[in-house]
Amino acid sequence: MPRPSWRVAGATGAAVAALAAAVACGSPAPAPEPTPTQSEQQPPSGTAPAAGGVTEAQAAALCGDLEGQLQSWRTYTPTIGKTGLNGLVLTWIAQNGLNPIEFAQDRARIDAITTAACPQVRQEAITALEIPDLASGLIGL
Repeated sequence: MPRPSWRVAGATGAAVAALAAAVACGSPAPAPEPTPTQSEQQPPSGTAPAAGGVTEAQAAALCGDLEGQLQSWRTYTPTIGKTGLNGLVLTWIAQNGLNPIEFAQDRARIDAITTAACPQVRQEAITALEIPDLASGLIGL
């Protein structure tokens, strides 16, 4: 009795798949990429690392976010403002693909970044939140 054509097609397809897998497994691995020289490792202009190990653009974004909250921090109690500071910093870390654990282990990085990028905004935030530095206001980060 002849086999149905779908069985032959299925067996042929399985054989082709097995052959493709065997060929793929036996192919040599691609050559590793060459290591860039020191001059090639420099980021493009405008993305150079700023203080705190972030780019100038990332530091500017943090400063802009802080500046945008100053008026509400002046209006509300410092406790509410500190909650807002924590949310702002966590959102900024996430939006910029940064490692939150590194910032939790070194909260002073936020002060280093803002001291270098926007000292006036940093000082206004510290005054509004009634804290000695931004790191002091970062709870649970």
